[in-house]
Amino acid sequence: MGSLKMTEKAPGAALPESSCAYLLQELKMIWDEVGQDKNERERILEELEQECQEVYRRKVNSANMSRIQLHQALAESEAEFTNLLLSLGERSFPGRPEKMAGTLKEQLNSITPALQEMQMRKEARVKQFMEVQTEIQRIASEIAGRLGNEAVTLNEEDLSLKKLEEFQSELQRLKREKSDRLCKVEEYKVLIHNFAKVMGMDPSKILANVHPRLLDGPNEQQTKNISDDILKKLNMTVQQLKEEKNNRREKLQNLVKALTNLWDTLDTTMEERQPYGQIKILAMTSVNGMLGPGSLTLETIQQVESEVQRLNQLKASKMKELFLKKRAEVDEICKRSHMDMPYQKEMDKIMNLIMSGDVVHDDLLKTMDEYIYKAKEEATSRKDIMDKVEKWMASCDEERWLEEYSRDERRYSISRGAHKHLKRAERARIIVNKIPGLVEQLIAKTQFWEEERNKIFYYDELPLLAMLKDYMLTLKEKEEEKYRERENKKIQTLL
Repeated sequence: MGSLKMTEKAPGAALPESSCAYLLQELKMIWDEVGQDKNERERILEELEQECQEVYRRKVNSANMSRIQLHQALAESEAEFTNLLLSLGERSFPGRPEKMAGTLKEQLNSITPALQEMQMRKEARVKQFMEVQTEIQRIASEIAGRLGNEAVTLNEEDLSLKKLEEFQSELQRLKREKSDRLCKVEEYKVLIHNFAKVMGMDPSKILANVHPRLLDGPNEQQTKNISDDILKKLNMTVQQLKEEKNNRREKLQNLVKALTNLWDTLDTTMEERQPYGQIKILAMTSVNGMLGPGSLTLETIQQVESEVQRLNQLKASKMKELFLKKRAEVDEICKRSHMDMPYQKEMDKIMNLIMSGDVVHDDLLKTMDEYIYKAKEEATSRKDIMDKVEKWMASCDEERWLEEYSRDERRYSISRGAHKHLKRAERARIIVNKIPGLVEQLIAKTQFWEEERNKIFYYDELPLLAMLKDYMLTLKEKEEEKYRERENKKIQTLL
């Protein structure tokens, strides 16, 4: 009971002293009235004391746990606050007390507002980072040509303003690059449209072959057409179209040039030229000059090409006619001069070239006129000899007539016209007597002509010199035969 009485008198007890004393007093009165045994009374008081101690112990333990939790919460708050400062890249926070004082709850209550403020700042900073990095990821995917958006990985250990500015700078750089790429895509599309219009092509089909999304309008979907692959394909397409345009322009220019030459050669009327006047103007446009829609369509080129082919055929026909006329003139010159056709192989080759369309009109005229000139020149050089050859041929005719006349036994008979034959025979003998001298002159002139030109003098494809020598040999044989006949007659007369 003494122990219980001490508890009752202790300051700061759970129950006021008066309350405990009153209750003990009331308990004693009950025990006295009942006659409670002394030992029993002491036992009950000991139980009461133990129960009080147990209650106090539980309360102390509970208070101690609360203190530990407060210490832990305070430490965690301070650690979180420090980590937030480091993560956000800030050295200090004005709302945080510099020195911690007071009870644990007071210390915790003093740091909590600053911690909450820093947590709100982190949330705002994380949102900023997510927005910037998401935009960076999206634009980077568009540039790389990736269709799906990958998840953004956020490094929460570095949420400083410096790092945020780095991401924002990267985002601005990517936006500029995206803008440049969009401009480049539009430039390529404009070029493709221009080339297609000039050549009569469908620009939509050309763009669809590069990538179907290029047909989209100026919306968000269109902004994804900026990858290196698409830009490379667009550039390649533009270069191919440019090359095709230059090839068509060059082909059209060559065709128009050929057409103009054919017009001039064939003396084509202005009425026939009129349908191709605009095409001729287009073909004369400089390389950098503007061309209207449909200027270089395949139909336009084929139209000019067909006309060139038609006129080439007409030209070949006329050139063949002209060639044959010039060749006939050469033939006539050669025929009159009894000489071989010169340049026979060359003229056969020219005919083949005419049929294939590979001869220029002016060149043909020049070549054939040159052949005619050379044929005339050679005919002139042969004229003196040919005059004497004709005289020789005529003398040979007289010689043959005289031989036939001499063999006619009725030549001296009196008949109508006999005196005319006699007179002709006298003239023929004079001519025949001059033949050897004439032939000698011909031989000398022919030899001189051949030595001067280093070629054989042909007469109707036969060497004239050989003909003359054969004639002289024949003439000699005839003279010998006549001599033998005269000798035989003398012998017969003597006998």
